[in-house]
Amino acid sequence: MKEIAAEGMLKMGHLIVVRANWDTEASVWTAESSDLPGLVTEAASLDELDAKLPDLIRDLLEDEGATEGYEVPVEVIASFSKRIKIGSAKEAA
Repeated sequence: MKEIAAEGMLKMGHLIVVRANWDTEASVWTAESSDLPGLVTEAASLDELDAKLPDLIRDLLEDEGATEGYEVPVEVIASFSKRIKIGSAKEAA
């Protein structure tokens, strides 16, 4: 089993927080996690990101010696920024 401690490994049941940010220039969601080194990916949509994460996390946590599986909770926090113009004259309808 994996453990996050001084060794930097993941402990069974430890929450993995994935932060996803919208990259307006590239038009993709970029995602990474400081809880799981190596977890860096991008996707065109949040649904696509959601579909990619399980396999990516499994690949990073693969434990060849494990005799039984275990679950790891994952929380995805998505954010984006935009500018909204305030105080401009509205167009007549």
